[in-house]
Amino acid sequence: MHPAPPGRTGPAGMTEPTLATDAAGAVEPAGSTVLAATAPPIDMRSIVGTDDLLLVTLDTLRFDVAEELAAAGRIPHLARHLPGGRWERRHAPGSFTFASHQAIFAGFLPTPAAPGPHPRLFAARFAGSETTADGTFVYDTPDLVSGLAGAGYRTVCIGGVGFFNRQAPLGTVLPGMFQESHWEPEFAVASPTSFEAQVARAEEVVAALPADRRLFLFVNVSALHQPNWFHLPGATREAGDSRETHAAALEYVDRHIGRLFAAAGSRRRCLAIVCSDHGTAYGDDGYTGHRLGHEVVWTVPYAQFFLPGPDASEGAR
Repeated sequence: MHPAPPGRTGPAGMTEPTLATDAAGAVEPAGSTVLAATAPPIDMRSIVGTDDLLLVTLDTLRFDVAEELAAAGRIPHLARHLPGGRWERRHAPGSFTFASHQAIFAGFLPTPAAPGPHPRLFAARFAGSETTADGTFVYDTPDLVSGLAGAGYRTVCIGGVGFFNRQAPLGTVLPGMFQESHWEPEFAVASPTSFEAQVARAEEVVAALPADRRLFLFVNVSALHQPNWFHLPGATREAGDSRETHAAALEYVDRHIGRLFAAAGSRRRCLAIVCSDHGTAYGDDGYTGHRLGHEVVWTVPYAQFFLPGPDASEGAR
C-alpha cells in the first residue's frame, strides 16, 4: 500500500491526495480520500452536478475473500483506497445480479451491516422514506440513472454478466436505463481477459466525452462470477471453480483496476463507489452458487472514496 501524500482539502476537511504512478506505469490516485463508516455523512447534494461519479460492482465477490486478500496484501491497488486497507462489511440488497442491481439503480446501495437506519446517498422522492436524509441526493424519476441524467450527467454502462448483454429481452432491462451502454463477448464471464477489455472500453468512453460534461460511469465486473477457474494457474475446467479461484479472480481484477481509477479521475474529481452486488457459495453448509439466503451471499464488501482530478493540487474540481 502507498501512504497518502499531502493534497488539497475537500468537504468536511477530507484530504484529497495527488497522483502517483504505479509499478505498471499507469497513473492512479496515490491514496484517495476514504469515506469511513464512522465519518460524517457526505452531502451528495453538493457532489451531484459537480463531480464525476463511478460505480463499480464486483459481481459475486464474497466479503470474506475480499477481506482476507486485502489483509494479506494481495490486492494492493484496491486496498490503497480502503479505510485502513479494509473493506466495509455490508448487506446486499439482493441475492443475485438482476435483483441487486434493480435495487442499486433505485438508490438502495448495500446497507451497513449494523442496526440502522442508515442514511442513503441517493433516493427517489417518496413519502415515508426513513433513510432519506439532509445530504441525500433526491430525484423525481423512477431510478437513479435517469435522475442523474436529469441532473446533466452522461450515463454510461459497461456491462459484464448476462443481465447486461442485450442478447435477449431480459438482458436489455438494466443497460436500457442508460443513455449509452456497451457489451461485447470479451466482457463476459467466460473471457479470461474480461476486465482488461472492460477497462479499455471505459478509457475510450472517458476520452470521447466533452470536457464540460459530467459522467456517471457504471461498470459491472464479470471476472469473479463463475466460471473463474482459469484465473488460478494450474486449475482445470474439470476441477471447476472454488474459493481459491474466486480469490485469484479478484487478484486479476486488482492488477488492472488502477487504469479504471486513473481514467475516472482524469477529468475532474470523481466519487467512486466499489462494492459487490452479492456473494456466492462454494460448498458452504452444502450450498453452491447464489440466489439463496446464506450469509456468504448476503454479506458483501463496500468502499467509497474520492479520486482527485488532474487539478487537485490547485484546489480545482
